Amino acid sequence: MIATNGLVDFHCHLDLYPDHAAAVRESDDAGVFTLAVTTTPRAWPRNHELAQATRHVRAALGLHPQLVAERASELALWDAHLVETRYIGEVGLDAGPRFYKSLELQKQVFQHVLQRCAEAGNKVITVHSIRAAKAVLDHIEAYLPPTKGKVVLHWFTGSKSEAARALELGCYFSINAAMLDNERHALMVAAIPLDRVLTETDGPFTKTAERTSRPADVAVVVEALARFHEVSASTLAATVRSNLRSLLQPNE
Repeated sequence: MIATNGLVDFHCHLDLYPDHAAAVRESDDAGVFTLAVTTTPRAWPRNHELAQATRHVRAALGLHPQLVAERASELALWDAHLVETRYIGEVGLDAGPRFYKSLELQKQVFQHVLQRCAEAGNKVITVHSIRAAKAVLDHIEAYLPPTKGKVVLHWFTGSKSEAARALELGCYFSINAAMLDNERHALMVAAIPLDRVLTETDGPFTKTAERTSRPADVAVVVEALARFHEVSASTLAATVRSNLRSLLQPNE
């Protein structure tokens, strides 16, 4: 197994593990650059506090589309915290059966998020797009000019043509092991140039070897992606690090 130091987990819910502080320490000790996404603005202060004490963990300010129906009132709180971070997420749209009723409200919230990010400039946004790839891309195109921010599509399950459109809009993609285990999704992943690829676990919502994934398990993703693209794991890991550096370059 490839060493974890220098790997990237660009989407993980560290505050949803049984011991939040321990999960943050473990990620930092493993040397995995971990983006700790949040699902509500109320979760931001504690996530930010713990991440600030580390070298490798960063917190993202989110308002998850699956929680918009009950948490849209926290949008003003999201606005208040925006100045405190460069990283935004988890945000986006979810048109799955459980959340379709709130889709119009989700769209209003996502539009607001993108517009505020565009006004602030230089934000990096990790975006959820379950059954809503076209709507997500429509929003990005309409409300976030390429010079005003950068988008990473988390666990993207859209079509190859939607992936192509996302690439034209400047998006990156964070890939997890589950995506490679799905034949249709793997075909879409194959169409993504390696210079737009990041890695993620989406822990604790995924499993590695029948247990809950942790950021260090992103090594499994790196090795799977390396086999997929017929390159060495070390080459794939170096490519992802380079992509992360490019992503974090200030917008021109």
